[in-house]
Amino acid sequence: MRKSRWLAGIAAAVSLAACAPVQSGPAQPAGDERTGQLRVWLFDEVNRAAKEKVVQEAVAEFQGKHQGVTVDVQYIQVQSRAERFKAAFSDPASAPDVAEFGNTDLAGYVSAGGLADISGEALNWEDVHDVLPAALDATKVDKKVYAIPWYIGVRALYYRTDVFTELGVKPPSTLDEIAPLARRIRAAKPDLLGISVGGKYTYGALPFVWGEGGELATSLNGKFTAAIDSPQAKAGVAKYTELLRDDICPPAQCAGNGGDASVEAFRAGKAAMTIGGDFNRRSVDASAAAGKYAVVPLPGKAPGVIAPAFGGGNLLGLLSGTKHRSLAFEFTQLLAGKQYQRKMFDAMGNLPTFSGLQRELADSVPAIKPFTDTLASGVKFVPNTPAWAKIDAQAVVPTMLQEVARGTKDVDAATKSAADAMNAAFGS
Repeated sequence: MRKSRWLAGIAAAVSLAACAPVQSGPAQPAGDERTGQLRVWLFDEVNRAAKEKVVQEAVAEFQGKHQGVTVDVQYIQVQSRAERFKAAFSDPASAPDVAEFGNTDLAGYVSAGGLADISGEALNWEDVHDVLPAALDATKVDKKVYAIPWYIGVRALYYRTDVFTELGVKPPSTLDEIAPLARRIRAAKPDLLGISVGGKYTYGALPFVWGEGGELATSLNGKFTAAIDSPQAKAGVAKYTELLRDDICPPAQCAGNGGDASVEAFRAGKAAMTIGGDFNRRSVDASAAAGKYAVVPLPGKAPGVIAPAFGGGNLLGLLSGTKHRSLAFEFTQLLAGKQYQRKMFDAMGNLPTFSGLQRELADSVPAIKPFTDTLASGVKFVPNTPAWAKIDAQAVVPTMLQEVARGTKDVDAATKSAADAMNAAFGS
């Protein structure tokens, strides 16, 4: 971890003057301490040094304007975040005041009572009108705001320009064209994967489902029902899993891959195409594919249409047990504000969540245009319910994709099993 319909994909970030105290919003509760240590949890990264440098700059600025206040930043592993947050929610005394988390975590954390409602502060930000239009939805549960966004993540189609030039082919203009093109490339160059994808790559597969008009689930009066077994969704699953074939991306090699492994094959020069994020661009530039690739939006069902991407990204929120609410919100506002979102883009390539800043960057850094175009066309999200955390933990979607890819079930049977598992989670 942020235009049109954004189904809760990324959340909007807005900044006040970086250090000004909050002048509006609800009255602060008694015991809102203005001195002492502010504890912050952020996600660890492979390239943490770049992130840490920006964060340390924000900490120094914040501490310089708040005498008697120190900020202690701890970096936690993404893979173990569920256990860390569960423990923090159970023991507020050991919990941070501010934390970074994925937008797919939000509903579950709110349901657990772990996050503070910051609606009053968030909706009174000075720059709220520069937020990506539907981005605030990503921070809301039952119309209350529980976080602000730090960055946006979307995916697009990376392809090898040298290979395409040699073979005289062009990037696909529809979803239907991807498999035949990938098959043709692998036939001409058997040492390359036609496209590197994976059976565990949920966010690579979802644009195919959405592009065909399908949905993971539908909602009526707050109750979710699985829709992954609808005709449209099944068409998308079939289109994606067609890529996991011996003549494109062999299941023995690709079925167990997620997004990281899929992009890594492209970085290593072993694939002609892949579905990668804006957040992968810096690493591809430092790989065997450097100078030999380009990016286009993943095409949709018709020429000129962009397939809806998953609106990923990370948020910053206050834990409900914080005793430093005002300081915690001020620091969150500073770190997620325009100045530091720009610094994070420069350091790590993270797309900012402000529309004006995105336009500015797209003009000066043409490489991000496929991603901003994808955002502008409308992105989608997973069902905004705590049940999704259970569905995700049970690997319902990856299991479905792998069953089809490995031939243990056909599309009808695999999507029916996935729908049953989803409905069990929705009803629990």
